[in-house]
Amino acid sequence: MLPLEGLNVVSLEQAVAAPLCTRHLADHGARVVKIERPGSGDFARGYDETVRGLSSHFVWLNRGKESVTLDLKRDEAREAVSKLVARADVLVQNLAPGAAARLGLDFAALAPRHPRLVVADISGYGDSGPYRDKKAYDTLIQAEGGLMSITGVADAPSRCGISVADIAAGMYAYSGILTALLQRERTGRGTRVEVSMLEALVEWMGYPLYYGRYGGRPPGRTGATHPSIAPYGPHRTGDGKMVVLGLQNEREWAVFCERVLGRPDLTSDGRFSSNSARVAHRADLTRIIEEAFAGLPAGEVVERLDSAGIASGRLNGIAEVALHPQLAARRRWREVATSAGTIAATLPPANLDGVEPAMGAVPSLGQHTEAVLRSLGYSSAVIASMRASGAI
Repeated sequence: MLPLEGLNVVSLEQAVAAPLCTRHLADHGARVVKIERPGSGDFARGYDETVRGLSSHFVWLNRGKESVTLDLKRDEAREAVSKLVARADVLVQNLAPGAAARLGLDFAALAPRHPRLVVADISGYGDSGPYRDKKAYDTLIQAEGGLMSITGVADAPSRCGISVADIAAGMYAYSGILTALLQRERTGRGTRVEVSMLEALVEWMGYPLYYGRYGGRPPGRTGATHPSIAPYGPHRTGDGKMVVLGLQNEREWAVFCERVLGRPDLTSDGRFSSNSARVAHRADLTRIIEEAFAGLPAGEVVERLDSAGIASGRLNGIAEVALHPQLAARRRWREVATSAGTIAATLPPANLDGVEPAMGAVPSLGQHTEAVLRSLGYSSAVIASMRASGAI
């Protein structure tokens, strides 16, 4: 039995944050009914067509769910959602600000009728404050939350290459829901979980936020190198590849000079006598390191670093990550069914001893509409009428 088996989740979701949250619930056994717009569905379905004609975002975020199409502007569709919510343990929504309340699907409206229900609301900026009604997308939150100010190079800020604000919000919603369910076991009552993308990302900005607020200046944008530690970042090897170094202290610096570079004299060079000095003379240090690596392929550099106990990593491309030997050795890939055939997907990172995550199929739009409505007591004639009217 999976840990969340028997848990019923209804999700009014789109894009990334809420779908990521509910996918983790589904992976561990929850039944997740995903409500989508008739005809178009979750707009993430249309982001691209790279996974055998399907969207890369959608197949990542929506395995193991049941897709039900309902036009919530229609009374009969809202009635169906109400019936689903009456049977649910959890309702998740990341609709536009105020939309859930207008539909009567906010915690204040639902709690009196469904006292054990957990309602999770995910938004860009939260349900109060001057930014409450402002549209919020991941890149915009990266800008507002300060992440762009410390990402990139000196003269060019950059967004993070993944939807980090969405992911942060989705993961806090997931952990918040599990916490609320644990609390319900003790109190018998559900509660509201509210997560904003801005607040989730600002929590992840802890180090630069404290560093900048109390240190007098924020960390500088230094590309892939560390703003306050050297050598710490990518260095080119003789075969044109990059190896990322991560030295932490003076003992490691001495070992690195002697056993990796073959230059013990560098420890007495005033330019490199302390971490602060190495940061100040980073360009000189990088040149010396890359000269030492110039005759060596990346694999041999990594072997030297491993032998000396110096932390390092290869600067892998996506194709190399897909074939990563560590992921293969730990059997982190599974086959997931889609309407376009099976695809490879990684297991959820939290490993529960003796539990194999469900890793269910990625649903096509509206695939489960009729079956779910029948389970709610709708007849074939009523379902046909709803389809004819555009309610489903």
